[in-house]
Amino acid sequence: MNKSNILLQKFFEENGFIKADIESYNNFIDFELQKIIDENREIEPTIIPINVDDMKIRLDKIWVSKPEITEADGSKRNIYPVEARLRKLSYAAPIYMEISAHINGFQRESFQTQVGTLPIMLKSRYCHLHKLSKEELVKKGEDPYDLGGYFIINGTEKTIIKIEDLAPNKMLVTKNNTGISAYSGNIFSERGSYKIPHSIEKLKDGIFYITFTRVKRIPIVPIIKALGVLKDEEIMKSIDLAEDSNVYVNLYEFMDIKTDEDALDFVAKKIGITQSKEIRVERTREILDKYLLPHIGVLPEHRLQKAKNLAKYLQHFIRVSGEELPVDDKDHYMNKKIKMSGALLSDLFRINLKVLIGDTLYNFQRIVKRGKIPSIKVIMRDKLLSQRIQSSMATGNWVGGRKGVCQRIERLNFLQTLSHLQRVISPLSNTQENFAARALHATHLGRLCATETPEGTNIGLRKNLALLSSTTKEASEEEVFASLKGLGLEVEE
Repeated sequence: MNKSNILLQKFFEENGFIKADIESYNNFIDFELQKIIDENREIEPTIIPINVDDMKIRLDKIWVSKPEITEADGSKRNIYPVEARLRKLSYAAPIYMEISAHINGFQRESFQTQVGTLPIMLKSRYCHLHKLSKEELVKKGEDPYDLGGYFIINGTEKTIIKIEDLAPNKMLVTKNNTGISAYSGNIFSERGSYKIPHSIEKLKDGIFYITFTRVKRIPIVPIIKALGVLKDEEIMKSIDLAEDSNVYVNLYEFMDIKTDEDALDFVAKKIGITQSKEIRVERTREILDKYLLPHIGVLPEHRLQKAKNLAKYLQHFIRVSGEELPVDDKDHYMNKKIKMSGALLSDLFRINLKVLIGDTLYNFQRIVKRGKIPSIKVIMRDKLLSQRIQSSMATGNWVGGRKGVCQRIERLNFLQTLSHLQRVISPLSNTQENFAARALHATHLGRLCATETPEGTNIGLRKNLALLSSTTKEASEEEVFASLKGLGLEVEE
Protein backbone atom coordinates (compact mmCIF):
# COMPACT_ATOMS: atom_id res chain seq x y z
CA MET A 1 0.00 0.00 0.00
CA ASN A 2 1.53 3.33 -1.04
CA LYS A 3 1.74 6.38 1.26
CA SER A 4 -1.19 8.27 -0.29
CA ASN A 5 -3.51 5.29 0.23
CA ILE A 6 -2.41 4.99 3.87
CA LEU A 7 -3.13 8.71 4.37
CA LEU A 8 -6.58 8.40 2.76
CA GLN A 9 -7.43 5.33 4.84
CA LYS A 10 -6.28 7.08 8.03
CA PHE A 11 -8.31 10.21 7.14
CA PHE A 12 -11.55 8.23 6.71
CA GLU A 13 -10.91 6.15 9.84
CA GLU A 14 -10.57 9.30 11.96
CA ASN A 15 -13.08 11.58 10.24
CA GLY A 16 -15.69 9.86 8.09
CA PHE A 17 -18.21 11.68 5.93
CA ILE A 18 -20.67 12.50 8.69
CA LYS A 19 -18.38 12.98 11.68
CA ALA A 20 -19.62 16.56 12.23
CA ASP A 21 -23.25 15.45 12.64
CA ILE A 22 -22.31 12.69 15.11
CA GLU A 23 -20.16 15.18 17.09
CA SER A 24 -23.08 17.63 17.11
CA TYR A 25 -25.32 14.95 18.60
CA ASN A 26 -22.67 13.97 21.20
CA ASN A 27 -22.32 17.64 22.17
CA PHE A 28 -26.12 17.88 22.58
CA ILE A 29 -26.19 15.03 25.12
CA ASP A 30 -22.91 15.91 26.88
CA PHE A 31 -23.45 19.67 27.31
CA GLU A 32 -26.66 21.08 25.81
CA LEU A 33 -29.07 18.91 27.86
CA GLN A 34 -27.55 20.17 31.12
CA LYS A 35 -27.59 23.78 29.81
CA ILE A 36 -31.33 23.47 29.10
CA ILE A 37 -31.89 22.08 32.64
CA ASP A 38 -29.88 25.01 34.08
CA GLU A 39 -32.11 27.48 32.18
CA ASN A 40 -35.16 25.95 33.92
CA ARG A 41 -33.45 25.04 37.21
CA GLU A 42 -35.97 26.46 39.71
CA ILE A 43 -39.72 26.04 39.32
CA GLU A 44 -41.99 27.96 41.69
CA PRO A 45 -45.65 26.85 41.91
CA THR A 46 -48.13 29.76 42.11
CA ILE A 47 -50.50 27.79 44.37
CA ILE A 48 -48.80 26.39 47.49
CA PRO A 49 -50.16 24.79 50.69
CA ILE A 50 -51.54 27.20 53.35
CA ASN A 51 -48.88 26.47 56.00
CA VAL A 52 -45.99 26.87 53.49
CA ASP A 53 -44.27 30.24 52.89
CA ASP A 54 -41.93 29.27 50.10
CA MET A 55 -41.80 26.22 47.82
CA LYS A 56 -39.45 25.41 44.95
CA ILE A 57 -38.99 22.38 42.71
CA ARG A 58 -35.37 22.16 41.59
CA LEU A 59 -34.04 20.32 38.54
CA ASP A 60 -30.46 19.41 39.40
CA LYS A 61 -28.82 16.98 36.98
CA ILE A 62 -29.67 15.14 33.76
CA TRP A 63 -28.01 12.18 32.02
CA VAL A 64 -28.75 9.61 29.31
CA SER A 65 -27.88 5.90 29.41
CA LYS A 66 -27.58 3.50 26.43
CA PRO A 67 -30.55 2.16 24.40
CA GLU A 68 -32.69 -0.42 26.18
CA ILE A 69 -36.14 -1.99 25.88
CA THR A 70 -38.76 -2.86 28.50
CA GLU A 71 -40.51 -6.11 27.57
CA ALA A 72 -44.15 -6.95 28.35
CA ASP A 73 -43.13 -8.77 31.55
CA GLY A 74 -41.36 -5.62 32.84
CA SER A 75 -37.80 -6.89 32.27
CA LYS A 76 -35.24 -4.45 30.81
CA ARG A 77 -32.36 -5.29 28.46
CA ASN A 78 -30.15 -3.68 25.83
CA ILE A 79 -31.54 -3.29 22.32
CA TYR A 80 -29.44 -3.19 19.13
CA PRO A 81 -30.42 -1.37 15.88
CA VAL A 82 -31.14 -4.58 13.92
CA GLU A 83 -33.78 -5.65 16.50
CA ALA A 84 -35.36 -2.17 16.48
CA ARG A 85 -35.70 -2.36 12.67
CA LEU A 86 -37.19 -5.87 12.66
CA ARG A 87 -39.61 -5.36 15.56
CA LYS A 88 -40.69 -1.83 14.47
CA LEU A 89 -39.35 -0.31 17.70
CA SER A 90 -37.57 2.99 18.41
CA TYR A 91 -33.84 2.84 19.12
CA ALA A 92 -33.97 5.08 22.20
CA ALA A 93 -32.33 5.40 25.62
CA PRO A 94 -33.83 6.49 28.95
CA ILE A 95 -33.30 10.07 30.17
CA TYR A 96 -32.77 10.31 33.94
CA MET A 97 -33.07 13.44 36.05
CA GLU A 98 -32.24 14.34 39.63
CA ILE A 99 -35.06 16.42 41.13
CA SER A 100 -35.50 17.92 44.59
CA ALA A 101 -38.36 19.74 46.34
CA HIS A 102 -37.60 22.54 48.83
CA ILE A 103 -40.15 23.82 51.36
CA ASN A 104 -39.35 26.96 53.44
CA GLY A 105 -35.66 26.60 52.49
CA PHE A 106 -35.41 22.94 53.59
CA GLN A 107 -35.09 19.98 51.22
CA ARG A 108 -38.20 17.83 51.52
CA GLU A 109 -37.50 15.16 48.91
CA SER A 110 -34.72 14.35 46.48
CA PHE A 111 -34.90 11.55 43.94
CA GLN A 112 -33.64 10.26 40.62
CA THR A 113 -36.28 9.33 38.07
CA GLN A 114 -36.71 8.53 34.40
CA VAL A 115 -38.36 11.51 32.70
CA GLY A 116 -38.58 10.06 29.19
CA THR A 117 -36.63 8.40 26.38
CA LEU A 118 -34.43 9.98 23.73
CA PRO A 119 -33.82 8.54 20.23
CA ILE A 120 -30.13 7.65 19.90
CA MET A 121 -28.11 8.40 16.75
CA LEU A 122 -26.38 5.32 15.33
CA LYS A 123 -22.58 5.30 15.79
CA SER A 124 -22.76 8.17 18.33
CA ARG A 125 -21.08 7.82 21.74
CA TYR A 126 -24.33 6.59 23.30
CA CYS A 127 -24.98 3.90 20.68
CA HIS A 128 -24.10 0.24 21.32
CA LEU A 129 -22.27 0.20 17.93
CA HIS A 130 -19.82 2.94 18.97
CA LYS A 131 -16.19 1.94 18.27
CA LEU A 132 -17.05 -1.65 17.27
CA SER A 133 -14.73 -3.31 14.72
CA LYS A 134 -16.02 -4.53 11.33
CA GLU A 135 -16.16 -8.13 12.58
CA GLU A 136 -18.12 -7.11 15.70
CA LEU A 137 -20.57 -5.06 13.57
CA VAL A 138 -21.22 -8.08 11.33
CA LYS A 139 -21.92 -10.21 14.46
CA LYS A 140 -24.49 -7.63 15.58
CA GLY A 141 -26.24 -7.88 12.20
CA GLU A 142 -24.98 -4.50 10.89
CA ASP A 143 -23.40 -3.50 7.58
CA PRO A 144 -19.73 -2.76 8.50
CA TYR A 145 -19.69 0.05 5.89
CA ASP A 146 -22.86 1.74 7.19
CA LEU A 147 -22.12 5.37 8.10
CA GLY A 148 -24.53 5.81 11.01
CA GLY A 149 -25.66 9.39 11.73
CA TYR A 150 -29.37 8.54 11.60
CA PHE A 151 -32.11 7.37 14.01
CA ILE A 152 -34.55 4.45 14.12
CA ILE A 153 -38.09 5.57 14.99
CA ASN A 154 -40.78 2.84 15.10
CA GLY A 155 -38.56 0.65 12.91
CA THR A 156 -38.05 3.36 10.25
CA GLU A 157 -34.63 4.89 9.59
CA LYS A 158 -34.86 8.67 9.91
CA THR A 159 -32.33 11.42 9.34
CA ILE A 160 -32.45 15.01 10.63
CA ILE A 161 -31.88 17.44 7.76
CA LYS A 162 -29.43 20.28 8.40
CA ILE A 163 -30.88 23.80 8.23
CA GLU A 164 -28.97 26.77 6.87
CA ASP A 165 -29.79 30.07 8.56
CA LEU A 166 -28.36 33.55 9.06
CA ALA A 167 -25.73 33.65 11.81
CA PRO A 168 -27.21 34.86 15.11
CA ASN A 169 -25.71 37.66 17.25
CA LYS A 170 -24.15 39.35 14.22
CA MET A 171 -25.35 42.64 12.74
CA LEU A 172 -25.74 42.79 8.97
CA VAL A 173 -26.43 46.14 7.27
CA THR A 174 -28.31 45.94 3.95
CA LYS A 175 -29.66 48.49 1.48
CA ASN A 176 -33.47 48.73 1.21
CA ASN A 177 -35.22 49.16 -2.14
CA THR A 178 -38.46 50.24 -0.44
CA GLY A 179 -39.45 51.70 2.93
CA ILE A 180 -38.68 54.93 4.77
CA SER A 181 -35.08 54.04 5.65
CA ALA A 182 -32.44 53.67 2.89
CA TYR A 183 -30.42 51.19 4.99
CA SER A 184 -31.29 48.84 7.82
CA GLY A 185 -29.08 46.95 10.25
CA ASN A 186 -30.50 43.63 11.47
CA ILE A 187 -29.35 41.26 14.20
CA PHE A 188 -30.96 38.13 15.64
CA SER A 189 -29.99 38.01 19.31
CA GLU A 190 -30.11 34.37 20.43
CA ARG A 191 -29.96 33.04 23.98
CA GLY A 192 -31.55 29.74 25.01
CA SER A 193 -35.16 29.80 23.86
CA TYR A 194 -34.99 33.51 22.93
CA LYS A 195 -34.32 34.53 19.32
CA ILE A 196 -35.16 38.22 19.19
CA PRO A 197 -34.83 40.26 15.97
CA HIS A 198 -33.39 43.77 16.38
CA SER A 199 -33.19 46.41 13.65
CA ILE A 200 -31.45 49.80 13.47
CA GLU A 201 -32.54 52.44 10.95
CA LYS A 202 -32.13 56.14 10.27
CA LEU A 203 -35.26 58.12 9.35
CA LYS A 204 -35.60 61.44 7.53
CA ASP A 205 -35.33 63.42 10.79
CA GLY A 206 -31.70 62.22 11.09
CA ILE A 207 -32.40 60.24 14.26
CA PHE A 208 -31.24 56.61 14.64
CA TYR A 209 -33.99 54.26 15.84
CA ILE A 210 -33.93 50.72 17.22
CA THR A 211 -36.74 48.14 17.09
CA PHE A 212 -36.85 44.90 19.11
CA THR A 213 -39.77 42.68 20.21
CA ARG A 214 -42.74 45.01 20.91
CA VAL A 215 -40.50 48.06 21.26
CA LYS A 216 -41.03 49.81 17.94
CA ARG A 217 -38.75 52.59 16.65
CA ILE A 218 -37.28 54.04 19.84
CA PRO A 219 -34.40 56.54 19.46
CA ILE A 220 -31.15 54.73 20.17
CA VAL A 221 -29.40 57.47 22.24
CA PRO A 222 -31.98 57.40 25.10
CA ILE A 223 -31.65 53.58 25.13
CA ILE A 224 -27.84 53.89 25.54
CA LYS A 225 -28.39 56.45 28.33
CA ALA A 226 -30.99 54.19 30.00
CA LEU A 227 -28.31 51.45 30.10
CA GLY A 228 -26.00 53.69 32.17
CA VAL A 229 -23.78 55.56 29.66
CA LEU A 230 -24.94 59.12 30.38
CA LYS A 231 -22.14 61.47 29.27
CA ASP A 232 -22.22 62.54 25.61
CA GLU A 233 -18.42 62.32 25.56
CA GLU A 234 -18.57 58.64 26.63
CA ILE A 235 -21.18 57.86 23.96
CA MET A 236 -19.01 59.53 21.28
CA LYS A 237 -15.97 57.59 22.51
CA SER A 238 -17.94 54.31 22.36
CA ILE A 239 -19.22 55.01 18.83
CA ASP A 240 -15.65 56.05 17.91
CA LEU A 241 -16.60 58.34 15.01
CA ALA A 242 -15.21 61.71 16.13
CA GLU A 243 -16.20 63.80 13.10
CA ASP A 244 -19.61 62.35 12.29
CA SER A 245 -22.37 65.00 12.20
CA ASN A 246 -25.10 62.29 12.35
CA VAL A 247 -24.07 61.44 15.92
CA TYR A 248 -23.99 65.13 16.99
CA VAL A 249 -27.58 65.59 15.76
CA ASN A 250 -28.71 62.62 17.86
CA LEU A 251 -26.82 63.73 20.98
CA TYR A 252 -28.12 67.32 20.67
CA GLU A 253 -31.73 66.07 20.30
CA PHE A 254 -31.58 64.21 23.64
CA MET A 255 -29.17 66.44 25.61
CA ASP A 256 -31.93 67.15 28.20
CA ILE A 257 -31.83 63.52 29.40
CA LYS A 258 -29.32 63.71 32.25
CA THR A 259 -30.03 60.57 34.35
CA ASP A 260 -30.77 56.93 33.57
CA GLU A 261 -34.20 57.33 35.23
CA ASP A 262 -35.09 60.18 32.84
CA ALA A 263 -33.96 58.00 29.93
CA LEU A 264 -35.99 55.01 31.18
CA ASP A 265 -39.05 57.24 31.63
CA PHE A 266 -38.62 58.65 28.10
CA VAL A 267 -38.41 55.09 26.67
CA ALA A 268 -41.43 53.96 28.78
CA LYS A 269 -43.59 56.79 27.40
CA LYS A 270 -42.53 55.95 23.84
CA ILE A 271 -43.42 52.27 24.38
CA GLY A 272 -46.79 53.30 25.80
CA ILE A 273 -46.49 52.26 29.47
CA THR A 274 -49.01 54.44 31.33
CA GLN A 275 -48.63 53.55 35.05
CA SER A 276 -46.96 55.70 37.74
CA LYS A 277 -43.34 56.77 37.15
CA GLU A 278 -41.81 54.12 39.50
CA ILE A 279 -43.68 51.28 37.79
CA ARG A 280 -42.93 52.72 34.33
CA VAL A 281 -39.20 52.88 35.07
CA GLU A 282 -39.12 49.39 36.61
CA ARG A 283 -41.01 47.78 33.72
CA THR A 284 -38.74 49.45 31.15
CA ARG A 285 -35.68 48.22 33.07
CA GLU A 286 -37.07 44.65 32.92
CA ILE A 287 -37.72 44.95 29.15
CA LEU A 288 -34.17 46.20 28.49
CA ASP A 289 -32.62 43.48 30.70
CA LYS A 290 -34.65 40.62 29.29
CA TYR A 291 -35.26 41.45 25.62
CA LEU A 292 -32.52 43.87 24.50
CA LEU A 293 -29.54 41.87 23.15
CA PRO A 294 -30.17 38.84 25.44
CA HIS A 295 -27.11 37.05 24.00
CA ILE A 296 -24.91 39.50 25.96
CA GLY A 297 -26.77 38.76 29.21
CA VAL A 298 -30.07 39.25 31.02
CA LEU A 299 -28.79 40.60 34.36
CA PRO A 300 -28.41 44.25 35.53
CA GLU A 301 -24.59 43.94 35.46
CA HIS A 302 -24.72 43.39 31.67
CA ARG A 303 -26.27 46.83 30.94
CA LEU A 304 -22.98 48.65 30.36
CA GLN A 305 -21.81 45.90 28.01
CA LYS A 306 -25.09 46.19 26.07
CA ALA A 307 -24.64 49.97 25.76
CA LYS A 308 -21.12 49.55 24.36
CA ASN A 309 -22.28 46.87 21.91
CA LEU A 310 -25.15 49.11 20.73
CA ALA A 311 -22.62 51.89 20.15
CA LYS A 312 -20.45 49.53 18.05
CA TYR A 313 -23.48 48.39 16.02
CA LEU A 314 -24.38 52.05 15.44
CA GLN A 315 -20.80 52.78 14.32
CA HIS A 316 -20.98 49.94 11.75
CA PHE A 317 -24.42 51.15 10.55
CA ILE A 318 -23.15 54.73 10.08
CA ARG A 319 -20.06 53.60 8.17
CA VAL A 320 -22.08 51.34 5.81
CA SER A 321 -24.89 53.88 5.26
CA GLY A 322 -22.22 56.55 4.63
CA GLU A 323 -20.72 54.23 1.95
CA GLU A 324 -17.45 54.08 3.84
CA LEU A 325 -17.89 50.28 4.04
CA PRO A 326 -19.71 47.95 1.60
CA VAL A 327 -23.12 46.52 2.57
CA ASP A 328 -22.99 43.11 4.26
CA ASP A 329 -23.52 40.11 1.99
CA LYS A 330 -26.24 37.85 3.47
CA ASP A 331 -25.22 35.01 1.16
CA HIS A 332 -21.57 34.99 2.21
CA TYR A 333 -20.97 31.81 4.25
CA MET A 334 -19.23 33.86 6.94
CA ASN A 335 -22.71 35.23 7.73
CA LYS A 336 -24.42 31.82 7.78
CA LYS A 337 -24.78 29.05 10.34
CA ILE A 338 -25.73 25.42 9.72
CA LYS A 339 -28.03 24.00 12.38
CA MET A 340 -27.10 20.36 12.72
CA SER A 341 -28.92 17.52 14.51
CA GLY A 342 -27.61 18.56 17.95
CA ALA A 343 -28.88 22.16 17.66
CA LEU A 344 -32.25 21.06 16.24
CA LEU A 345 -32.74 18.46 18.98
CA SER A 346 -31.84 21.14 21.58
CA ASP A 347 -34.71 23.31 20.26
CA LEU A 348 -37.07 20.33 20.38
CA PHE A 349 -36.03 19.23 23.89
CA ARG A 350 -36.18 22.79 25.29
CA ILE A 351 -39.79 23.31 24.18
CA ASN A 352 -40.94 19.87 25.33
CA LEU A 353 -39.23 20.19 28.71
CA LYS A 354 -41.30 23.34 29.28
CA VAL A 355 -44.44 21.33 28.42
CA LEU A 356 -43.39 18.67 30.97
CA ILE A 357 -42.75 21.36 33.63
CA GLY A 358 -46.14 22.97 32.89
CA ASP A 359 -47.91 19.61 33.14
CA THR A 360 -46.14 18.78 36.45
CA LEU A 361 -47.06 22.20 37.89
CA TYR A 362 -50.70 21.77 36.84
CA ASN A 363 -50.92 18.33 38.53
CA PHE A 364 -49.13 19.65 41.65
CA GLN A 365 -51.43 22.66 42.03
CA ARG A 366 -54.55 20.56 41.38
CA ILE A 367 -53.64 18.28 44.33
CA VAL A 368 -52.62 21.25 46.55
CA LYS A 369 -56.12 22.73 46.11
CA ARG A 370 -57.45 19.60 47.82
CA GLY A 371 -55.28 20.38 50.87
CA LYS A 372 -52.49 17.82 50.28
CA ILE A 373 -48.77 18.15 49.48
CA PRO A 374 -48.09 15.66 46.65
CA SER A 375 -44.79 13.89 45.93
CA ILE A 376 -43.19 15.28 42.74
CA LYS A 377 -42.07 11.76 41.77
CA VAL A 378 -45.70 10.54 41.63
CA ILE A 379 -47.13 13.42 39.58
CA MET A 380 -44.38 13.63 36.90
CA ARG A 381 -45.51 11.90 33.68
CA ASP A 382 -42.47 10.25 32.08
CA LYS A 383 -44.29 9.30 28.86
CA LEU A 384 -45.16 12.93 27.96
CA LEU A 385 -41.61 13.94 26.95
CA SER A 386 -40.96 10.66 25.08
CA GLN A 387 -44.21 10.85 23.09
CA ARG A 388 -43.72 14.47 22.04
CA ILE A 389 -40.07 13.99 20.93
CA GLN A 390 -40.82 10.75 19.06
CA SER A 391 -43.92 12.29 17.44
CA SER A 392 -41.83 15.20 16.05
CA MET A 393 -39.20 12.79 14.74
CA ALA A 394 -41.80 10.44 13.22
CA THR A 395 -43.75 13.21 11.43
CA GLY A 396 -40.89 15.66 10.74
CA ASN A 397 -42.93 18.54 12.23
CA TRP A 398 -40.53 20.63 14.32
CA VAL A 399 -40.77 23.58 16.69
CA GLY A 400 -41.37 26.94 15.03
CA GLY A 401 -43.78 25.42 12.48
CA ARG A 402 -41.02 23.82 10.36
CA LYS A 403 -42.02 20.71 8.42
CA GLY A 404 -39.88 17.95 6.90
CA VAL A 405 -36.97 18.41 9.32
CA CYS A 406 -36.80 14.67 10.04
CA GLN A 407 -37.10 12.52 6.89
CA ARG A 408 -37.15 8.83 6.01
CA ILE A 409 -33.67 7.95 4.81
CA GLU A 410 -33.28 7.19 1.09
CA ARG A 411 -31.67 3.78 0.58
CA LEU A 412 -31.73 3.34 -3.21
CA ASN A 413 -27.93 3.03 -3.22
CA PHE A 414 -24.94 3.92 -1.03
CA LEU A 415 -24.31 7.28 -2.73
CA GLN A 416 -27.93 8.37 -2.36
CA THR A 417 -27.82 7.52 1.36
CA LEU A 418 -24.62 9.54 1.74
CA SER A 419 -26.21 12.43 -0.17
CA HIS A 420 -29.32 12.38 2.06
CA LEU A 421 -27.23 12.43 5.24
CA GLN A 422 -25.37 15.51 3.92
CA ARG A 423 -28.48 17.48 2.88
CA VAL A 424 -28.83 21.16 3.82
CA ILE A 425 -32.06 23.10 3.36
CA SER A 426 -32.72 26.84 3.46
CA PRO A 427 -35.73 28.12 5.45
CA LEU A 428 -36.66 30.52 2.59
CA SER A 429 -39.96 29.89 0.81
CA ASN A 430 -39.67 27.98 -2.48
CA THR A 431 -42.61 29.95 -3.93
CA GLN A 432 -40.63 33.23 -3.98
CA GLU A 433 -37.88 34.15 -6.42
CA ASN A 434 -34.97 34.92 -4.00
CA PHE A 435 -32.51 34.90 -6.92
CA ALA A 436 -29.45 35.89 -4.81
CA ALA A 437 -30.12 33.16 -2.22
CA ARG A 438 -30.49 30.48 -4.93
CA ALA A 439 -27.35 31.48 -6.84
CA LEU A 440 -24.01 29.75 -6.38
CA HIS A 441 -21.75 31.89 -4.16
CA ALA A 442 -17.95 31.87 -4.25
CA THR A 443 -17.84 30.95 -0.53
CA HIS A 444 -19.68 27.66 -1.26
CA LEU A 445 -16.45 26.28 -2.73
CA GLY A 446 -15.26 23.37 -0.60
CA ARG A 447 -18.24 23.73 1.73
CA LEU A 448 -21.28 22.94 -0.44
CA CYS A 449 -21.53 20.83 -3.57
CA ALA A 450 -21.62 23.13 -6.61
CA THR A 451 -23.76 20.79 -8.76
CA GLU A 452 -26.08 18.80 -6.48
CA THR A 453 -29.36 20.67 -6.21
CA PRO A 454 -32.82 19.78 -7.60
CA GLU A 455 -34.35 21.37 -10.69
CA GLY A 456 -37.56 23.35 -10.24
CA THR A 457 -38.89 25.39 -7.31
CA ASN A 458 -36.29 24.08 -4.82
CA ILE A 459 -33.26 24.92 -6.95
CA GLY A 460 -30.54 26.51 -4.82
CA LEU A 461 -32.62 26.16 -1.65
CA ARG A 462 -31.95 22.46 -1.16
CA LYS A 463 -28.21 21.86 -1.18
CA ASN A 464 -25.69 19.24 -0.01
CA LEU A 465 -22.49 19.53 1.94
CA ALA A 466 -19.35 18.84 -0.08
CA LEU A 467 -18.10 15.28 0.58
CA LEU A 468 -14.92 16.35 2.37
CA SER A 469 -16.30 19.46 4.09
CA SER A 470 -16.02 19.65 7.86
CA THR A 471 -18.21 21.69 10.19
CA THR A 472 -16.76 23.44 13.22
CA LYS A 473 -18.72 23.30 16.46
CA GLU A 474 -19.51 26.24 18.70
CA ALA A 475 -16.66 27.21 21.05
CA SER A 476 -17.15 28.57 24.56
CA GLU A 477 -16.54 32.30 25.08
CA GLU A 478 -14.12 31.57 27.95
CA GLU A 479 -11.79 29.61 25.60
CA VAL A 480 -11.90 32.40 22.98
CA PHE A 481 -11.18 35.11 25.61
CA ALA A 482 -8.30 33.04 27.01
CA SER A 483 -6.75 32.76 23.51
CA LEU A 484 -7.22 36.48 22.83
CA LYS A 485 -5.68 37.43 26.18
CA GLY A 486 -2.75 35.14 25.34
CA LEU A 487 -2.24 37.21 22.15
CA GLY A 488 -2.01 40.36 24.32
CA LEU A 489 -5.50 41.75 23.79
CA GLU A 490 -7.27 43.36 26.74
CA VAL A 491 -10.93 42.66 27.46
CA GLU A 492 -12.81 45.92 28.09
CA GLU A 493 -14.84 45.71 31.31
